[in-house]
Amino acid sequence: MSAQEKNQHATEMTEKQNFSNPLLQKWNGPYGGVPAFNKMDLQQLKPAMEEAMKLHLEQIEAIANNKKPATFENTILAMESAGKPLDRVFTYYGIWSSNLSSPEFREIQQVLAPEISDYSSKISQNEKLFKRIKAVYDKSKKEPLEADQQRVVQLIYENFAMEGANLDAKAKERYAAINKELSKLYTDFSNNILADEENYVEYLNEDQLGGLPDSFVKAAAKAAQDRDHDGEYAITNSRSSMDPFLTYSTERELREKVWKTYYSRADNGDKYDNNENIVKILKLRDERVELMGYDNFAEWRLQNRMAKNPENAMNLMNAVWPAALARVEEEVADMQALADAEDANITIKPWDYRYYAEKVRKDKYDLDSDEVKQYLQLDNLTQALFFTAGELFNFDFTPVEEGSVPVFHPDVKVWEVTDKTSKKLIGLWYLDPYGRKGKRSGAWATTYRSYTNYEGEETVLASNNSNFVKPASGEVSLVSWDDAETFFHEFGHALHFLSADVKYPTLQSGVRDYTEFQSQLLERWLSTDKVIEKFLLNAKTGEPMPAELVAKIKKASTFNQGFATTEFLASALMDMKYHTTDPDKIGDPRTFEKETLKDLNMPEEIVMRHRSPHFGHVFSGEGYATGYYGYLWADVLTADAAEAFANAPGGFYDKEVAHKLVKFLFAPRNAMDPAEAYKKFRGRDANIDALMRDRGFPVPAKEENK
Repeated sequence: MSAQEKNQHATEMTEKQNFSNPLLQKWNGPYGGVPAFNKMDLQQLKPAMEEAMKLHLEQIEAIANNKKPATFENTILAMESAGKPLDRVFTYYGIWSSNLSSPEFREIQQVLAPEISDYSSKISQNEKLFKRIKAVYDKSKKEPLEADQQRVVQLIYENFAMEGANLDAKAKERYAAINKELSKLYTDFSNNILADEENYVEYLNEDQLGGLPDSFVKAAAKAAQDRDHDGEYAITNSRSSMDPFLTYSTERELREKVWKTYYSRADNGDKYDNNENIVKILKLRDERVELMGYDNFAEWRLQNRMAKNPENAMNLMNAVWPAALARVEEEVADMQALADAEDANITIKPWDYRYYAEKVRKDKYDLDSDEVKQYLQLDNLTQALFFTAGELFNFDFTPVEEGSVPVFHPDVKVWEVTDKTSKKLIGLWYLDPYGRKGKRSGAWATTYRSYTNYEGEETVLASNNSNFVKPASGEVSLVSWDDAETFFHEFGHALHFLSADVKYPTLQSGVRDYTEFQSQLLERWLSTDKVIEKFLLNAKTGEPMPAELVAKIKKASTFNQGFATTEFLASALMDMKYHTTDPDKIGDPRTFEKETLKDLNMPEEIVMRHRSPHFGHVFSGEGYATGYYGYLWADVLTADAAEAFANAPGGFYDKEVAHKLVKFLFAPRNAMDPAEAYKKFRGRDANIDALMRDRGFPVPAKEENK
């Protein structure tokens, strides 16, 4: 029996084990097997996770101790095939963590976090394993493998090297200990935010509803009723509730209260305060990369991103920042003039920005956000997503029969995804649209199973998750234009999963300042004529959005870009400042945040989109740490790619450009270097000009190539 056959046999034996724990069991049923969400039992999570990690480590040890010379098949491919039961358990773990969190789960999470860190360190620091990986890597430099195999070897080797595989024994021990400490801190940080989002709810009476749209009032009444506050109206501590309240409420004191509650999450000096956690996280991250000879965390983190180093990321942000500040100054002047004309006798404050920006929008563009909202029905927007996917990707979405596929909550709906021409099954798409207690804030996409074909074709199981306010019974769900764009954005991630055409699991990984590009690009189809005409229909009359309203929306497309760009960039710049500054010089994060923003000339009328104590992207894990700038980096690509469509004969539905989009920018995932992939799509590198035009900012005199 060959080494490859032995490894495959070991994997098959693991898969054939008759696990008594449902969370470990191989997925059965239609569509190549689906998660048994109907069998989830929290009491089974800890033993399932521990057993799955044990099984995976046994497989890794077998690979590491193979007596035969290391080859792609007996080392790299064997690693790709290992750990399937653990993948399944992590799917359930992710649902409890993000969609169904509870105090009971958080207790289990606190216990499992360091155990998961230990498990991870045992793999990344396995000397025999890394020696075999390095042997395959070194040989491939002299005798190149097939392109996708070469890419897998490169990615795995670089990942192990970045995780300290070359360190000596003492340094490795400290590295693992740091990771274990960090895992606990990340869990605490995340749970503290969730606690403040759950614990702080503002209840209003009927006299305090001035200016609020009827649909919002009905949803707030339901939210209060769900919390046993019948007859009142709940403003939850989430962006989907806070944002419309600050936009429409005429009650300035309440606006201030809701604003302060939202932006002080995990910053209240109580047991859920995250400032001390930030200090600990930064010191541990810095110590860890110092073990490997890096000057700071950002330098280590960005080496395999498109930006390559912190300087390039900062250069991009600094190129946009002055134009954003100048636009904010104009926006505030417009708002203050309007407030003065109303004899409001106020100076614009952060809790006034959305409210008066909306007034300016109406005054300057005769555009009412609530009027626009009447055409943004969630069900119709979902159909708009499917239409866009059909036009660009040739996908068809069909609802599955209720009950035929298990779901983890009654709100979750499932669609079958097929190729329109061949009728070939691509996979399933799950949608969990509404906010609820225990669900983390924001919107995100994830996969329960990704496409690979190295062991036969796998169907994709992709999921989108949102926090739209659930409508009252009998009412339709209406969302804001911003929320509709976010819906398209996250669906872009799902399409990236569904359209993947890669052989090996490692090639499904993403480059953080690139993976947001595909999703940001998809936002552009919301404002295309075909989507507007077919799907943006009035909730009461069913009539399509009138041409004059469409014209107003397009005319106002760069409105409030000062606010949008500045609140984002402030967070991205703070992220980079935190990770390029000696942690011993940071001291108190509140003070560091305040002083850094002052040095950046941050307008006092705006706050960071994510203030430090609730900056979960950066401090509840490492995915976006020193990577929040990536949204802007990706938006340079987005604006440039959007112009490719806009200038094509068929516009945003041009078949030739769409074909190149799927072939080079979606299907390869990480099987191709992102810079190379973009150049194949566009015929050149992207530059910043399109982004500046997009936002209505002055285009730099000298072109800045990425």
